[in-house]
Amino acid sequence: MSAQILDGLTVSKLIREEVRQRVDALRARGVEPRLDVVVAAQDPASLAYVRMKRAWCEKAGIISESYAVDESWTQSKLLDLIRELNANPKVHGVLVQHPLPAQLDESEVLLALGPEKDVDGITPASLGRLTADLPGFRCATPLGIMTLLKHYGIDPAGKRALVIGRSVILGKPAALMLLQLNATVTIAHSRTHDLPERCREADIVIAAVGRAEMVKGDWIKPGAVVVDAGYNKVEGRSGDVGDVDFESAKEVAGWITPVPGGVGPMTVASLLSNAVSAAGG
Repeated sequence: MSAQILDGLTVSKLIREEVRQRVDALRARGVEPRLDVVVAAQDPASLAYVRMKRAWCEKAGIISESYAVDESWTQSKLLDLIRELNANPKVHGVLVQHPLPAQLDESEVLLALGPEKDVDGITPASLGRLTADLPGFRCATPLGIMTLLKHYGIDPAGKRALVIGRSVILGKPAALMLLQLNATVTIAHSRTHDLPERCREADIVIAAVGRAEMVKGDWIKPGAVVVDAGYNKVEGRSGDVGDVDFESAKEVAGWITPVPGGVGPMTVASLLSNAVSAAGG
């Protein structure tokens, strides 16, 4: 029996409808939510992703401006822009799209971004508030995953959860959020020696390691929840491929996210929700 699908497209649509209602309420008070994006001008994947985000913003009634940063930009020029956005009361959220051009120090840029405008939840200040269980904006992708689990009535409390991946924008915050929900959490990665065995012990697996179809079906505990947060390009194949071998995993798991149509739409919906919250909605 195949696993049930965790449908991020459907759930994200519900979130975006709610966001639109919140935006309407803000506009009735004279507030126009605005999300500005800093993106590398010569990164086609980032530009495509930003165009999608902007289209979703427009549908939700959120103003969105983008700044295309190329090799001519200096660190001081970009930091000046971040300071201007921090000081502009009409800008409620700022997204720094990874990666930036190689000559720029992304860490310094994130340090300069005000946490009240960090609607992607990836600055050191935002991550620190997550670690300390303090209010603040949460990383959009793991927040979307937790929202998806909640929608389908999947309670992590008391369950063994395995997060494969240790990035500061996905793996680490996802582990912390699961811990807040009373799961027993293990963080693994591509160098974990006994990774298949660790997977077989887990009730919830979040794959965010960035290796195409690394997690096989025989790694999965029967009935487990499998969340695939990977998006990989494979030569000779069209479209995106996740970190999980979907075809084999779906025959073992109880619940599973598809790629595409699982985590990706939830990430953008969470970002829009955070942006509206930053505007006071």
